[in-house]
Amino acid sequence: MTITQYLLLSSVLFCIGIYGVLSRKNGVMVLMSIELILNAVNINLVAFSALTDNIAGEVFALFIIAIAAAEVGVGLAIVLLIFRNKQSVDLSEIDQMKG
Repeated sequence: MTITQYLLLSSVLFCIGIYGVLSRKNGVMVLMSIELILNAVNINLVAFSALTDNIAGEVFALFIIAIAAAEVGVGLAIVLLIFRNKQSVDLSEIDQMKG
């Protein structure tokens, strides 16, 4: 595979992720879309790392995977708290929360 194919795959995943973040109102779906965006960035980093024979891109991809795992943990905790208070994970109801 060439670098162009990796970049095309990454841009498609990134666009799907951006569309999901902007159009979804469900908190879990927004978190999944953010994961798609981070995976698109990881594909870019690894592809350019392989192209230039430099390991720095792969190291950064590992850091992004670790940060994504922490983001999912914190994000799901927030979604669970919203569900406990509002009985729904609809993000349009968050502006009604007080405190």
